[in-house]
This record gives sequence, structure tokens and C-alpha cells, in this order.
Amino acid sequence: MALASLTEYLDAQKVAYLVISHSPAYTAQGIAGLAHISGRELAKTVMVKLDGQLVMAVVPAKYHVDLVSLRRGTNAKTASLATEDEFRDRFPQCETGAMPPFGNLYGLPVYADDSLEDDKEIAFNAGTHRELIRMAWEDYKRLAQPTIIRFAAGRAAEAA
Repeated sequence: MALASLTEYLDAQKVAYLVISHSPAYTAQGIAGLAHISGRELAKTVMVKLDGQLVMAVVPAKYHVDLVSLRRGTNAKTASLATEDEFRDRFPQCETGAMPPFGNLYGLPVYADDSLEDDKEIAFNAGTHRELIRMAWEDYKRLAQPTIIRFAAGRAAEAA
């Protein structure tokens, strides 16, 4: 989904958002630094296979997907990271790894970590490694309708 397609969708849904352009970056933490956004507020989309089905797992940039927690939280029997070859064709207008967390636009279930609810806004890749969208968390939730569960790894180290 190119930036134009995503902004057209958000406009049609009457959602307020901000487009943030930055130098090319390929890691969530790198993007957060360039865009001056907290690693907790910037969300990354991780493609996962649950019982062989492709799904989106959305976590704050500073965390990782705990596959065991995701599997348990979804009652799946198996959970594994999807390879780029397994999902690249699902997102023809997006640069690989820069797909926005709107599985509803791609026929994919979305699981969002519950820590994302701690912030009023969410920012995420807008289909390229050069643009982000920032919008209200509540608007994102209404549009993407993610299943919200706890599956992010890395919180224990932060709490210590």
C-alpha cells in the first residue's frame, strides 16, 4: 500500500493523521531515532505464522514478539516468524518490511500488544522506509480492529 493509498483510506475514514518523512531507515529503533519518536510509541509490524496462517503482530519498536506468549494468547498450536518470501507478495505496493499495521486492508488478522494502549498515539511505517503515519491510537483501533493481547518481550528488563 503506497503512502497515497493509505492516506486516501484514512481520509475516507475521516481520521486525523500526520505524515512524517525521514531519511531511509530499516530498523524500527533507527526510524524512531530519526523521527524523534519514542520507541514505545512507534509500532512495528512483524509478520508471523500462527498454525500456518499469516498474521500481523504489532509491537512497540523497542520490544520484540514473544512467539510463545503470542501462541498462548491466540490458542494457536504453532507460532513462527514468517520469512520475507512468505509475505512479500501480500504487500505489492509496500517496500518489504515497511507495511502498515492494517491487516484489514490485506485480509490478515492483526494482533496488537497491550502496551500500545499506554499511549494516546501510534506511529508506524506507511509502506516505505522513508515515511511514517502518526495518528490517534483509538482511531487505529477502530479501523484495524486488532485483537489486543500481551505478547511483547523486553518489558522485564525495562521494569528492572
